[in-house]
Amino acid sequence: MDLEEAFQAVGEFGRYQKRMVGVLVLLQIYMACQSMLIVLVGAVPEYHGEPVTERGGGDLTQSVTFTEDFSSIVTEWYLVKQQAYKVSLAGSLFFAGVLVGNVLFGPLSDKIGRKPVFLMSLFFELLFAYGSALAPNYELFALSRFLVGMMNGGMALVCFILSQEYVGKSYWALTGTLANMTFAVGIALFAVLGYFIRHWRNLAAAANSPGVLLFLLCITLPESPRWLYSRGRMGQAERVLQNFAVRNGKGRVTLKLRRTPGSPGAETPSPGLFMLATHAVLRCRTMVLMYVWYACSLVYYGLTMNASEDKGNRYLSVAMYGLVELPAYPLCIYFINKSWSGRRKSLAGFLILAGLCCLLSMAVPVQSGSVASGSSLALLGKLMVSAAFNIVYVYTSELYPTVIRNAGLGVCSMSCRVGGILAPFVPSLVMLHASMPFTVFCLIGVTAGALGLLLPETLNKPVAETLEELSAPAYQLCDDLGLQLPILAL
Repeated sequence: MDLEEAFQAVGEFGRYQKRMVGVLVLLQIYMACQSMLIVLVGAVPEYHGEPVTERGGGDLTQSVTFTEDFSSIVTEWYLVKQQAYKVSLAGSLFFAGVLVGNVLFGPLSDKIGRKPVFLMSLFFELLFAYGSALAPNYELFALSRFLVGMMNGGMALVCFILSQEYVGKSYWALTGTLANMTFAVGIALFAVLGYFIRHWRNLAAAANSPGVLLFLLCITLPESPRWLYSRGRMGQAERVLQNFAVRNGKGRVTLKLRRTPGSPGAETPSPGLFMLATHAVLRCRTMVLMYVWYACSLVYYGLTMNASEDKGNRYLSVAMYGLVELPAYPLCIYFINKSWSGRRKSLAGFLILAGLCCLLSMAVPVQSGSVASGSSLALLGKLMVSAAFNIVYVYTSELYPTVIRNAGLGVCSMSCRVGGILAPFVPSLVMLHASMPFTVFCLIGVTAGALGLLLPETLNKPVAETLEELSAPAYQLCDDLGLQLPILAL
């Protein structure tokens, strides 16, 4: 039998798989806390007084008086005025680390396995995150944030892949949506934690501590049976699947997996990262997906940073920017599983709608408390791009074969992090023209949605396990549109 038939026999989403996926989904709360840490740890309180520099170019003197009753790296190291850029730099270093982690750990997990890379990344992320809480100066804090981001980039990528590869393909959309939904809830929970813990070092340590328990639970997780199957390790894959059957209450199931093409008894060598550029079909898909991921990230984080300039309760604002995403996920589950919309049309539609919301927000004045205000349209745009972000995770994992799935997701995530790093600069375009930031968001969203239509639909179609299964000509990238675009294979 092939792998999907084996999952049908042992249970596509039995009680044991639900427990495993539950642990991986809960990790999204931990990842959300690490991703949003700088928002509260680097918060700038109200202050009065002019910071002056000691003779010899030393640190700022303590002539600045902060009036709010909480601490942050700003209050401890006086990161105001000419030193204020260091807060944004620390946030950018985190996402730069995520980018490096995506590039390094994605292909590595394709070569040596999902579980060892996942556990190693999570362990060192915990270690470096405690280093952030104990950092004696800004320089070590910034370095620790880069290292945390690097481990987070590797761990989050493999965590998502494992939540997909432990279950049958028909449940990929569900597990992917649950993971992204839990991340949004994690943002809100981090805001609640910050409300009760006002000292930044205690907050950093408290946000990291749940990861220790989750790490202990993750040690018991098995290797991905899909990865074992793709590497030709049929015996190990069969044992993992038989264990699934026993723990799902199906008893001892006899399995005999069909060997993958080109690997009669021998372990299949893992294709390298350059296969994404040299394989015609993969090259076409990767080019389009990289831009779509870049657009999702740029618009998502750009709108979040623009909305975060609203005045009000800082903790309530952080919570709202997490909770506003929640309606996007039921919409995703509904649309991506309908034959008339599927993955491709849903992704393109949400991206185009996000761009149009940004366009309309330029024509409507910003009025707090009004439903039809520019701010409300911007938040609606964030909801739409959040839906697209959720879909692109599920969709991308279905477009890449198992043997190179993590490498593909790693490259796409790299493009995504470039968007995240550049997002803080887009609001500054307001100096050129008041409408320039939202014009950029509109153009990026609409063009990414249009390009997404060039990808093939994957709904109710078998997922490729090996490169040999991608035997269709390169122009079939556009088969669902009835187009033949051989230029995409160049």
